[in-house]
Amino acid sequence: MVNSKLKLISPKHVAIIMDGNNRWTKKHKLRGYIGHEKGIDSIQHCIDTAKLFNIKYLTLFSFSSENWSRPKKEVTFLMNLMRKYLSNKINDLMKDKILVRMIGDKSKLPKDIVKKIDYYEKLTSKNKGLNLIFALNYGARNEIIYAIKRILKNFKKKKENINEKLISSNLFTKNIPDPDLLIRTSGEKRISNFLLWQIAYTELVFLKVLWPDFKKKHFIEALKQYSKRVRRYGSR
Repeated sequence: MVNSKLKLISPKHVAIIMDGNNRWTKKHKLRGYIGHEKGIDSIQHCIDTAKLFNIKYLTLFSFSSENWSRPKKEVTFLMNLMRKYLSNKINDLMKDKILVRMIGDKSKLPKDIVKKIDYYEKLTSKNKGLNLIFALNYGARNEIIYAIKRILKNFKKKKENINEKLISSNLFTKNIPDPDLLIRTSGEKRISNFLLWQIAYTELVFLKVLWPDFKKKHFIEALKQYSKRVRRYGSR
């Protein structure tokens, strides 16, 4: 229940590091990668809560560029889970007027997934509701390198003043506002190469709940913590 004495401030953009799926599986003495599958329900809880509090952007760290080093069976399971999610949820996303986007390096992802994502991005592009952003094969350091290469390539044609605005406009997150709030589940307190440039002044909230157990109440708890913060952006 939301504390009536605390006025919740709705951030414009919330980013989430969805951590703890495998630990959830072990905790419940299950086999395989059931935690990843159970985590799909948590995505829906996030979408529903974001809509409730009029949050405009929700970015989910779905698959990092480092995740390729995981066991092949787990990577295959995660790719199939993404296929399943996109196929089963698109009607609901369209009904809720949600705009689907992806950030990350598409070159290493299976071609059918890239094709499906491209199609859904185009299909939902005119929707006016929540911007649901999946970070797939995403790594912040790779993103910054990618941006620098693009700037250098264009610099030969048009010499521009290199500043924060120029760098931001060449990142995967071009035209997406920086996150106001970053949530990480599972109790771990690190960023894991996620949106390093964009979170310079983002409020960080670390929750102990494992991702498959993440529900509306946990999202609201993060919003409570965020609402108590005073964002000074370096000033007094």
